[in-house]
Amino acid sequence: MAPPEWTPSSWRKLPVKQQAPYPDEKALKQAHDKLKTLPGLVSVREIEDLKTQLADVAAGRRFLLQGGDCAERFQDCQPELIEKKLKIMIQMSLVLVWGARMPTVRVARMAGQFAKPRSSDTEMLDGEKVASFRGENINGYEKEQRTPDPNRLLEGYFHSAATLNYGRVLVSSGLADIHDAGKWDLDFVQTSSRREEYQHMVSEITDSLHFVHMCGVGADSPHLKTVDLFVSHEGLELGYEETMTREVDGKFYNVGTDFLWIGDRTRQLDHAHIEYFRGIENPIGVKVGPSMAVEDLVPLIRKLWKDPEANPGKITLITRYGCGKVADLLPKHIAAVKAAGLKVIWSCDPCHGNTIVAENGYKTRPFDRIFGELEQTLEIHREAGSALGGVHFELTGENVTECIGGPQGIDEGDLPLRYTSYCDPRLNYSQSMEVAFLLAKNLSVHHDLAPLNEKSKMRKRSMEISDPSKRLRAVDK
Repeated sequence: MAPPEWTPSSWRKLPVKQQAPYPDEKALKQAHDKLKTLPGLVSVREIEDLKTQLADVAAGRRFLLQGGDCAERFQDCQPELIEKKLKIMIQMSLVLVWGARMPTVRVARMAGQFAKPRSSDTEMLDGEKVASFRGENINGYEKEQRTPDPNRLLEGYFHSAATLNYGRVLVSSGLADIHDAGKWDLDFVQTSSRREEYQHMVSEITDSLHFVHMCGVGADSPHLKTVDLFVSHEGLELGYEETMTREVDGKFYNVGTDFLWIGDRTRQLDHAHIEYFRGIENPIGVKVGPSMAVEDLVPLIRKLWKDPEANPGKITLITRYGCGKVADLLPKHIAAVKAAGLKVIWSCDPCHGNTIVAENGYKTRPFDRIFGELEQTLEIHREAGSALGGVHFELTGENVTECIGGPQGIDEGDLPLRYTSYCDPRLNYSQSMEVAFLLAKNLSVHHDLAPLNEKSKMRKRSMEISDPSKRLRAVDK
């Protein structure tokens, strides 16, 4: 049942942040009214299936991989680009299966990840003060498109529907065929000392497939050709989320996506976003950054999670501190949650807290800082008797040049070559695969699948990356 005095619109009675200032309220209402009549993009059964799998994550039986664009663009709703997004998620997940020795839950930042929070309502563009770009379902990137347009909410819905539909076609028609694991492109480590090691991992994955065949599971088994496709986005524009909220058997589901998360800027306990999120049945993520006071975390979880015993896996805490802050902040948050007896899913977003501005003005993220935060997070959870249950990346399957470092050695001078993000920098295909292999190797250490000397190497690497003398200046986003 819905919480007392809760409705899909009860958030409107409370203070709200990060909502677009629409100049035409009548047009906005017309767009909302139309959206309320449209079919859901996902089914209640699909949401419940994800909840079941996330309960397994909370119990340590699965590992969560969440990733995709910082902010989707309408122009990227193309077959080739959608295929690349899914391919990188599937390949990364198989590598993590090898490392974690458990199934993965794949949740794409896709089919609705348009809106973005901003630090100011205005920004400078070509020397002129204009409305901030809030994502393509709100306004356009070009100067003349900056006025929030309600019709873009409808465009966002239909682009989400097209993306999701094509993604499901790809998954059902063999894109997820595990047999393709032996055909992976490892050219990005052609000159790396890790190439042989990565090839060994891929060989082990394919050897496992051969073992399954010998056990009587045929090559045509649907279990080896398809995967579950779940989607997610930040629940930011509450008017849109309200239109996607439907009542089924006395419960309310947001059928615009499977999984929503609350951003670091909109999680005030007495504000509108928490009010909206507390009433929906979907699994929920909460971004936890340096601004999250220890004493506020447990009350926030309890307000969103009314019945933890009956609804395991409901809450995923997505930590995003930054490589230089995680060692100080994460242990305190873990201790608070453990003391409250709450069994949440802990996921690490090592991207958002490690954003810098390069000397040439491009926003970027150093690969070493990204993996450094991830590595430290794993070790902190182990030392605290907790467990990292998942990871959350901003990434793309394209060969962009937005994050520096990684196997290709991208430096600041390379950033202008293929920088296509409208918002934050993403890991490219090579960097995404590199971080998956490195993470799998680290997870395998935990399962005693790697030599003991690897443990000391990894701890040494974490210490080096967290050394202030080796860190770059972070920029508060």
